[in-house]
Amino acid sequence: MPKVKDGDTVKVHYTGKLTEDGTVFDSSEDREPLEFTLGEGQLIPGFEEAVIGMEEGDDTTVEIASEDAYGERREDLELEVAKDDLPDEVDPQVGMQLQMQQQEDGRAIPVQITAVEDDYVKLDANHPLAGKDLTFDIELVKLKS
Repeated sequence: MPKVKDGDTVKVHYTGKLTEDGTVFDSSEDREPLEFTLGEGQLIPGFEEAVIGMEEGDDTTVEIASEDAYGERREDLELEVAKDDLPDEVDPQVGMQLQMQQQEDGRAIPVQITAVEDDYVKLDANHPLAGKDLTFDIELVKLKS
C-alpha cells in the first residue's frame, strides 16, 4: 500500500485533546473527515508531520509541543482598549469574541475579551490553544496521491 508523503491529499478523522488533562477541544468523529494536502501549511506542522508515512486504515496518537502547534503565548498580543473605542453596539463581556482590524494590512484578527474594567477592556489576540501541548488521535481514512 502507498504511504503518505509531502504533496499528497488525505482524509483523516481526528480527536484533539489537551495533553495536560485530556480535555477534548475538537473532533471530526461526528462529521466528515478532514481533507487537506500535506505541505500547503493548512494545518499545524506537528499534525502534518504525524500523517507522513501512514497508510490507509492506520491510526496513530501524537503529542505535539506548543511550539509545533499554535505557538507560545505572547504577552505583546494582550492589550487594553478604551471602551469608547469599541463600536457602540458592543456590550463588552468577558469571553466575547471580536474582530480587530490590523493597521498594517487591514486584515481582521480574532480577539477575545479577557477583562472588563470601568473605562477599558483587556483583549487577547493569542490563539486560544497557544502555549498548550496537544495530543491528537489520528486515523487515515483515505489517501489520494
